[in-house]
Amino acid sequence: MKRKIMILGAGIYQVPLIRKAKEMGLETLVVSIPGDYPGIPMADRFFPLDTRDYEGILQVAQQEKIQGICTSGTDVAVRAIGYVCEHMGLSGIHFSAAKRATDKALMKEAFHRHQVSTADFHKVCSREEALQAAEQIGYPVVVKAVDSSGSRGILKAGNGQELQAAFENARAVTKKNYVLVEEWLDGEEIGVDAFMGEENLEVFFPHRKFICRAANTTIPSGHRFPFDGSPRLDQELRLQILKAAKALGLKNCPLNADVFVKGDKVWIIEMGGRTGATCIPELISVNQGYDWYEKILQAALGEKPDFSGKSNVSCMAKLVFSPVTGKIRKIDREGIEALKKQEILCQMDYKEGDMVEKVLNGTDRIGHILMKTEEERKLNQALGKLYSCIWLDQGNLEELWKR
Repeated sequence: MKRKIMILGAGIYQVPLIRKAKEMGLETLVVSIPGDYPGIPMADRFFPLDTRDYEGILQVAQQEKIQGICTSGTDVAVRAIGYVCEHMGLSGIHFSAAKRATDKALMKEAFHRHQVSTADFHKVCSREEALQAAEQIGYPVVVKAVDSSGSRGILKAGNGQELQAAFENARAVTKKNYVLVEEWLDGEEIGVDAFMGEENLEVFFPHRKFICRAANTTIPSGHRFPFDGSPRLDQELRLQILKAAKALGLKNCPLNADVFVKGDKVWIIEMGGRTGATCIPELISVNQGYDWYEKILQAALGEKPDFSGKSNVSCMAKLVFSPVTGKIRKIDREGIEALKKQEILCQMDYKEGDMVEKVLNGTDRIGHILMKTEEERKLNQALGKLYSCIWLDQGNLEELWKR
């Protein structure tokens, strides 16, 4: 009989995980709310449940006697994964760690207790508390919803008026009755993906981030591998990432962290108990010469993945966004195929006739582009060509970005 793997989520970031599981000969049990999600028709079996319904998911997992459970690119499903792993003795994150990894307030408190280098913060429940916290920390500050991802509910505030707007923005996104007011750090934001074993990091991938502005915040628009920091910075990154993972209680799971660096100084901003989004698994796979999704699935099944890299290929990727809300009128498929013939990976998440949103956060992606290169200039040239292949009602996407 085929081994059963339960995959939580059926969106763009779970599709490659589902595809790889099927290639490995696994029976894919996909859990998602019903909707027009690309992973649903790919599933061997589909279960229409909210990925936050960990009691309902556990019941199905026990009935089906699954051998593993996992996700990719989303924090929403992590608590359910921890709940199932803990109750069924499966390999992966435990429920207590999952709760800390999906609530930024619990996370920051754990960092503080374990002396992880992180930004100063206050947990607040009202505008008055938020204003007091900002005065104590000193402007500018960042206001964050504690249970969101994709940069939703996160805004920078430089004064009291902006702080109140940022507070209301975060409260509109969160399901909690509190948000964070956090110190604004002056440095470079990078990312770190890794796999945490029982006690140590099995593998460790710092990477440069490409950042773009949206509304009054910054969002990751892509990543570049490998990381070119100093040996001293690399050592400090490893130390702080390991301390943060242990502070949260992460074990036998992939992790993704947002980090600020300045010189050789490191601040851990947040850490999730799952692999990153924004093409990170694809970039790790190209960079290392093995399939990162396969490693995630092997670990979820209780196997010990071999993380010995076969290469260290320079590669980078960026998301495709739209500067306006509109309907896709035309996609030049021949133009996209011409890019693919140059070994440039192009993916469109939408088809002709679909509506796309103006970019406000990372979930507003409409596709991505990835290539082997050390030069961002070359990636930008390829991205421009991809944009020139897409027309909205308002005009060609490349021209819209130039306005």
